[in-house]
Amino acid sequence: MMLYRKKPVTIEAAQFTGTNGDELADWIGGDADWNPRSGELFITTLEGSMHASVNDYIIKGIAGEFYPCKPDIFHSSFDPVNVGSPAYERSNN
Repeated sequence: MMLYRKKPVTIEAAQFTGTNGDELADWIGGDADWNPRSGELFITTLEGSMHASVNDYIIKGIAGEFYPCKPDIFHSSFDPVNVGSPAYERSNN
């Protein structure tokens, strides 16, 4: 057995508020189904269609794929990065 450390990667993400489905669907492109009446957002992921709940974060992965992430997992996995910071520059080179 070996130990592995996750590489630091900068990702794009936006939080689903329940009212910004149009904006998120535009960002995601053809892989999102937003129903403003029901407030439901479904995202086509590499694993199939996934339901995004209000307050979930929508993450754009390193291969351009999108998927929802629960807020507690998001906050335990990611820290904000300021554009132009050394961390941002390292992850985008």
